[in-house]
Amino acid sequence: MAGREQVARHFPFQVGRASGAGLRLEDSGVWDQHLTIDLGPNTQFELQTQPGAATYLNGVPVEKSPLRNGDVIQIGTVELLFGLSPTRQRSFFARELLVWFGLAAISLGQIALIYWLLQ
Repeated sequence: MAGREQVARHFPFQVGRASGAGLRLEDSGVWDQHLTIDLGPNTQFELQTQPGAATYLNGVPVEKSPLRNGDVIQIGTVELLFGLSPTRQRSFFARELLVWFGLAAISLGQIALIYWLLQ
């Protein structure tokens, strides 16, 4: 399952062996309902583990902790990389084209003004 991507479409998002989990893992050391990712206060993602379930966040054992983009969650023999979905950049072609046309118009205007003043 290395490199697999899982998108959380609703919260709370559960990870574990149970059939109802959003991310179902069959690896050793993973409990039926190992951990839950939810939106905490101030719309910050929060990790909550089941009592007694061994969970490490960036190598540090945790029971409850806020999550940041790029955090590594280790449960049993599985390592999960928590990340936000990639953003799609809008094209700036039209804006760039307008800027270049504007610069060209200003340059031509200055050339015409210099020509007019020299006559």
